[in-house]
Amino acid sequence: MTPRPSGEPGIGERIRARRQLRGWSIRYAASRAGVSHATWSRIERGRQAADNRFTLADIAAALDCAPAELTGVPVPAADRDVVAAHADVYAIRQALVDVDLSEPGTEPSTPLPELARTATLVDTLRQACDYAGAARLLPRLLRGLHAETAGPDRAVALRLLCDVTFIASSVLRNLGRPADAWLGAERCRDAAEATDDLTLRGYAAYARACAAASCGSYQRGLTLAERAVDELRGHTHEAGVSEVLGALLLVCAMASRGRGRLDDSRAWSAEAAELAGHTGETSTMGLYFGPTNVAIWQIGIEADGGDPGRAAEIARVTNPTAIPVGFRQVFYYADTARALTRLRNRDREAIRFLLTAERLAPQHVHTSALARETTRALLDRSSRRAGGTELRGLAERLQVTA
Repeated sequence: MTPRPSGEPGIGERIRARRQLRGWSIRYAASRAGVSHATWSRIERGRQAADNRFTLADIAAALDCAPAELTGVPVPAADRDVVAAHADVYAIRQALVDVDLSEPGTEPSTPLPELARTATLVDTLRQACDYAGAARLLPRLLRGLHAETAGPDRAVALRLLCDVTFIASSVLRNLGRPADAWLGAERCRDAAEATDDLTLRGYAAYARACAAASCGSYQRGLTLAERAVDELRGHTHEAGVSEVLGALLLVCAMASRGRGRLDDSRAWSAEAAELAGHTGETSTMGLYFGPTNVAIWQIGIEADGGDPGRAAEIARVTNPTAIPVGFRQVFYYADTARALTRLRNRDREAIRFLLTAERLAPQHVHTSALARETTRALLDRSSRRAGGTELRGLAERLQVTA
């Protein structure tokens, strides 16, 4: 067997180490998490993929740590783009700390039209899952917009700053940096509140709710999203409100499932689907709310929520190309792969979906702890079922061994 080049421990090994550090038995730790001791044991021994974000959040809470401490931040040395993206995380974090609207900006003045063009480029890179490209441009752009909020075009600069902090939060979240993503979302909230724009406030609430959920704080995410939904519901006649409301409904569905509230989750999801039937496919504010995005969220929720068969069925009737950007399509393929891995005799399909996700957005897949765990599970079974050179090639690129 090829040794793991980085020597990086897997999620199960990190769980075992943290449990043993506390001196707890598997039965006791599992009881704190609300999972069976058999499930916990299989995850620790690498016999069950640790690619369920809800279960990981429960285990992390039981061990008094963040889910990111168990998943780590995978940075395959062979992927120069991913290495470059992570190298810029510190600079983005510093910029987010510095762009405090209660303090004046210090960046030399840059014409606002130039900053607007850079913001458009950064969002284009994010939507293509080019996190390295986006991360490289974000620090200077954030500081430049911060400086312009003290100028004569303050209103325009604030709206752009709201967009760019949202983008920064999204990029950081997808690089496996949830705490930094929360900081970005907080700055997004600050800018939105300074504009006193209802739609932007909902947009920022969506950023905060997603960041909270990525930290494993599903209750906090649900609370933030519910409050914003209540604020927006009576204003769907205003531009952009329906699309932001729909995105918030999807966060409520995901966070409710993370809290173990199945009926609530499906009710939120059904409301989002009904609203999407009225809006159709949209691209408002880069949220791409519509029937296809609702289906993609449902696939991820069901894959983690214990009904992989339902996830696979939704995937079967969904065409992800209705959303013309990689940063949503990749979730369709990666989450469907996770669902298929949990079904009998569907490994070949799961591998095909994972490889499609990688071709579509290599930086995203190479940074995803969940994709690594799914690949590890498939590799472990490959000698007995499906696999072959394509799976082993993917495993090598992700630095995964069975």
